[in-house]
Amino acid sequence: MSGKPRVLVAEDDSRLASMLDALLGSEGFDVELARDGQRALHLGLTGGFDAIVLDRGLPAVDGLDVLRRLRDDGVTTPILVLSALGTAPDRVDGLNAGAEDYLAKPFDIDELVARVRSLTRRAAAIVPMVRFPGGRLDTGSRTVTLDDGSRTVLSERESDLLELLARRPGQVFSRALLLDEVFAAADDPGVVDTYVHHLRRKFGRSLVETVRGIGYRMGSLP
Repeated sequence: MSGKPRVLVAEDDSRLASMLDALLGSEGFDVELARDGQRALHLGLTGGFDAIVLDRGLPAVDGLDVLRRLRDDGVTTPILVLSALGTAPDRVDGLNAGAEDYLAKPFDIDELVARVRSLTRRAAAIVPMVRFPGGRLDTGSRTVTLDDGSRTVLSERESDLLELLARRPGQVFSRALLLDEVFAAADDPGVVDTYVHHLRRKFGRSLVETVRGIGYRMGSLP
């Protein structure tokens, strides 16, 4: 898959969140913001990020609770915890909860960028698991595991197609874009419809939604 490294920034302080969005965006990252723990947990489970910057003191769901729940659900995305709590026991708590890194506020901007960049490099060495509503895809083994525990092995192109859709939930993809990103060696747009049909046959028609006149987007299991 091509594109910028995707970073989820979970921070409830509006000014700091906007600063991190602009800073990381200027450094070549594709940033998505979450202003509370519930939103951070949802995006962390479904968004397919390369790294997560997670404020410890989030409303709705505490940052460390978000971290533990992501790890309990099998999400391996590298996570940097940001916190005003910077003592050694605080850092140990964050690392024991599953974080790869911990940075106390206030922090040096250059150091933050360097640490996030390090996490995204680390993510490239991890076999990614991509969640979608009702299941998850292990892109290394090309295996889909549904929430009911059933498993299905996909072909390489089926896996690539599902991964692209699941990593960008809500985005509508034209056939031309899917052909370019997933089926680079093909010149027939009909191959896109064929592989959408394959996925629907295995998991139900609602897994891939048709947006009339435009293309396809990620759906959910029936």
